[in-house]
Amino acid sequence: MLDIIIEARKAEITSGFTVRRILPYRIRRMIGPFIFMDHGGPVSMPKNEASKYDVLPHPHIGLSTVSYLFSGKITHRDSLGIEQIIKPGEVNWMTAGKGIVHSERFEDPAIRAGGKLEMLQTWVALPEKDEEGDPSFINYTSDQLPIFNDKGIWMRLIAGEAYGLKSNLKTTSPLFYIHVELEPGAHFGIPTGYSERGVYIVKGSVDIKGVSYPEGNLLVFSKGKDPVIKANEVTTLMMLGGEHLGDRYIWWNFVSSSKDRIEQAKEDWKQGRILMPPNDNKEFVPLPEDRSRPAGGPQPEALS
Repeated sequence: MLDIIIEARKAEITSGFTVRRILPYRIRRMIGPFIFMDHGGPVSMPKNEASKYDVLPHPHIGLSTVSYLFSGKITHRDSLGIEQIIKPGEVNWMTAGKGIVHSERFEDPAIRAGGKLEMLQTWVALPEKDEEGDPSFINYTSDQLPIFNDKGIWMRLIAGEAYGLKSNLKTTSPLFYIHVELEPGAHFGIPTGYSERGVYIVKGSVDIKGVSYPEGNLLVFSKGKDPVIKANEVTTLMMLGGEHLGDRYIWWNFVSSSKDRIEQAKEDWKQGRILMPPNDNKEFVPLPEDRSRPAGGPQPEALS
């Protein structure tokens, strides 16, 4: 059943690059292991000024970043020495573990000529036993991900298991992440078998029990009788969820079950103790002003 509706808020990633931030939310920090969700674009970057939108090298711990593009291309570089161009329909799955640094650059000639970019980035918190594991990076091409087609419905299973399909993408906890395209009037159900589930409306609108919900809304569902989702128009959805991992702290780009580990990561970055990408180490994002608040589980304060 529908539990809560989260409306995306504006957040500035770099100067001039504003995204719609969905998670974390002050009264709902996580959905399963998903602790962060940003929707960037669609945006046309000013001709020959795309580099101003670049996300400079920055660190992560205790999570996996999941980058998925609808349009445009981005160049990823990280402290493992990996350089990877991600294209629409592909997935960059980067597991930070005990620590990784990466950058995201807009070097595609089409982007630099004013082409459009649209993407989603989510963060998946790691189980406690994996929080201090070795970092890793894998790019999954679109032909490696299961596709389902039916009348008025197209679906790509990015990660996990749902609707009898299973993705080849390796995860560390039970979850699902799905890209769905619906034609007007098409009906679609919500994945079952998971305790926490969400449906983000990327484009278009849907009807649930006679109520219409527009793009930019994340519909969060709890256990109970699931309603049918009907597309009012051509609609793009991202479905995500899984099992709750327990309380987590989040500060800037760091996620951990331990507040002390967050403090250590802050100091490590400030003192230059986290390895930089060997092919992108001339500039970086400095540690921001500390305005940390606990995030995850029954904490009394929330992120703004």
